[in-house]
Amino acid sequence: MLLCDIGNTSYHFLNGDKEFKESTLTFDPRTIKEKVYYISVNKKLQDLLQSLENWIDLSSFIGKAKYYKTMGVDRIMAVEAVKHGIIIDAGSAVTVDVVKEGRFEGGFIYPGMAAMQKTYKDISPLLNYSFNFELNLDKMPKNSQDAISYGYLKTLYCEVVSHKMPVILTGGDAAVFAKIFKEATVDERLIFKGMKKILQKADIC
Repeated sequence: MLLCDIGNTSYHFLNGDKEFKESTLTFDPRTIKEKVYYISVNKKLQDLLQSLENWIDLSSFIGKAKYYKTMGVDRIMAVEAVKHGIIIDAGSAVTVDVVKEGRFEGGFIYPGMAAMQKTYKDISPLLNYSFNFELNLDKMPKNSQDAISYGYLKTLYCEVVSHKMPVILTGGDAAVFAKIFKEATVDERLIFKGMKKILQKADIC
């Protein structure tokens, strides 16, 4: 079964146990003839994908009453994969979602690393630092790099751990955030797991 998670820059495929990516700028989805079960947050590709009979949009199988109207389908799939825990999807934005005994409790959206680093740089070139994920969050910083790192990371960390729930990390920067959330589980295929659960509920696989 071929699954595909489509973002703004790439098609992320899972074929059995094999993952691969294609650029949204150069890849033509019409070259694939087998069935593809997909989700997409890329509005530019919507018309093309809906015109292809073998590309099946999994968003139509979601019980959307459990979620709010504007919630991203990628976040929904991550929530579908988790029975109990707090999900951090660390990508271009950092999304945090709480799931208690299979029920979505809500969540929030936080700037991703690149966006936040650009914000500091735009304030002043003197604040153009990468974040220090080796930072001790129990001590107040005494240098500029640690000061911006603390300001970015401590707020997120405190909110997440306040829920006292298992933490699941996914997304492109999951391994980096695991340095802060040391007890977290990193699951880079969480969205695909959610997609598979939706397929099972729909009795497709």
